[in-house]
Amino acid sequence: MKKILVIHTGGTISMSEDESNKVIENEQNPISKHQDVISRYADVTEINPINLPSPHVGISDVAKLRDIIEKASQDGTYDGFVITHGTDTLEETAYLLDLITKTNQPIVITGAMRSSNEIGSDGLYNFISALRVAAADEAIDKGVMVVFNDEIHTARNVTKTHTSNTNTFQSPNHGPLGVLTKTSVQFHHRPYHHTILHEVDSDLYVPIVKAYMDMRSDVLKFYSEQNVDGIVIEALGQGNLPPSALDGLMACLEKGIPVILVSRSFNGIVGPIYGYNGGGYDLEQRGVIFSNGLNGQKARLKLLVAISNHLDEQQLKSYFDAQV
Repeated sequence: MKKILVIHTGGTISMSEDESNKVIENEQNPISKHQDVISRYADVTEINPINLPSPHVGISDVAKLRDIIEKASQDGTYDGFVITHGTDTLEETAYLLDLITKTNQPIVITGAMRSSNEIGSDGLYNFISALRVAAADEAIDKGVMVVFNDEIHTARNVTKTHTSNTNTFQSPNHGPLGVLTKTSVQFHHRPYHHTILHEVDSDLYVPIVKAYMDMRSDVLKFYSEQNVDGIVIEALGQGNLPPSALDGLMACLEKGIPVILVSRSFNGIVGPIYGYNGGGYDLEQRGVIFSNGLNGQKARLKLLVAISNHLDEQQLKSYFDAQV
């Protein structure tokens, strides 16, 4: 039987609904009470390094999880890792771990949309599914995965798409990496391999700005004066901005602030297509860097890692051109 280290971090999967229908934290994760079921799937060791709702989880907490996993991986005690996590920032924790964690052992993150004592609670089911994936031989060397609702997703592509539906985690453009049936774990694809960059500085300041009709330059000009370390812009369509925002953009670029462009659209990839003032081609000529299909929150994390590891301008562009 595979040995799995389970790292509980808090979130809805660890919470309960009280008499007034508020979801509140517990000192102990209720999942841990089901050892009779858990023991059928793996030899599990559980630890609780943090207990936070996911909006409270920060970069330093993710780095702490990385350190725990890498040390345990080097010791050779475990065959895989399962992390339970709140869903609001689950995709960010998964992706950042994927960028900075060096191990070929399975790392699986899961959570719940309904707390432990709600009707239809999905926590225990998702947890058992995560254990099954972490214990599967086929899960080795596939990077960080998110398991939810009988589906396996890559950390790069998965995103939360619904505020409350149990099928919230989806991978736009790509679909799931694999699925679970009652009797098997099945992978359909293999993720791209990528370079792991170890450093991540939680003190770096990288805001996200969303583009909109008649967007003015004021916000970007403000950030140009705040000593930010980088900026991610969720641009229009394939990667375009209103001309009214360009003075602010140039204020940032002239100060050497790296600007990464993603789309505010749910699907698709940005590119230097349109040649008009503020179009993608124009923005590329000005020095904006296009991401390869990431959403805003993940592009921000990738930029944080790039800056933390002192990538120069050309390395930064190559880093964002990559498939991860």
